[in-house]
Amino acid sequence: MNVKGLILCSLLIAPAPCRAQEAKGQAEEVGPGEVVRVDTNLVPVEVTVRDAAGRVVRGLRRGDFRLFEDGVERPISFFSAETTGGSARCPLDLVFALDVSGSMTRDELGALRASAALFAERLSGPRSRFAVLSFGMRVKVLQSFTGDPRKLDKAFDSILRDELGLSTHAFDAVDDAVRMLVRRGRRTADGLVVKRVVVVISDGFPTGDAISPHTVIERANAANVSVYTVTMPSYGHGAAAGRPVPTILDVSGLAAETGGVNVYATGGDYTEALKAVSTEVLSRYVLAFYPDGEKRRDGNFHRLRVEAPGGMTVGQSRQGYAGNDPR
Repeated sequence: MNVKGLILCSLLIAPAPCRAQEAKGQAEEVGPGEVVRVDTNLVPVEVTVRDAAGRVVRGLRRGDFRLFEDGVERPISFFSAETTGGSARCPLDLVFALDVSGSMTRDELGALRASAALFAERLSGPRSRFAVLSFGMRVKVLQSFTGDPRKLDKAFDSILRDELGLSTHAFDAVDDAVRMLVRRGRRTADGLVVKRVVVVISDGFPTGDAISPHTVIERANAANVSVYTVTMPSYGHGAAAGRPVPTILDVSGLAAETGGVNVYATGGDYTEALKAVSTEVLSRYVLAFYPDGEKRRDGNFHRLRVEAPGGMTVGQSRQGYAGNDPR
């Protein structure tokens, strides 16, 4: 592959078709939906920005961001704002991991099925593929990657509650989803880099996992996978005044450390929660910079931090990069 053959592609595509252009050595800023060929020496990071009320912030420019490598500010050599609404026309491989443990009621499973189908429809496109896993005492593949909505609906219809489930193997399910993306997912499609996502819908209290959250996060980061979690209200776990309490999934950092987010469903209805997740998936800024040549190959892990204007919160797809470039 040519050194300049790496393509950074937005999940969110404006109504105009994707198009490519060469990135010159100087700083470059492109509009929504543009696909850009950039030198592979560039280190990219995707970010989502929210205001103090938690709403996604759109319309920021390169000058609104500051990027730090190991605490030292670095110039942003590439910037793309991919935050207008629209269907996902650039490649997406997404795995649903659905909780069917004994703590999930049949009504909740019905709401889960209907809302997941709506979510898939919202993100569907000619280059989108979806897979479905269920998890309780074990992880089961209900549907491998497909772009056929009929197969996806059949998979959602096949969801059954694990009546005897005494365990909720959520982290094992995410690990299986990441491995599925690595082994069966696409790296590129039609010359474009594929966005990899796992969406977990659960009560947020996994038990019995064979793998640790830290290991799952490491593997997701290595595979460029973002994990989003949708948590049902945990009224049975000590919540006060009808409010959900923080769950194990929340405090594990699974979503935050992989560039995803956690949202809470309300009243057993997942529709609004999944709409919020899809908005996050479709709202990204991409920044990239040139690290020092020594750091790119020194074998160490280098921390990245992106800052936005005051009062705004930044979610990063990666917390740093490993300096292991063999070139």
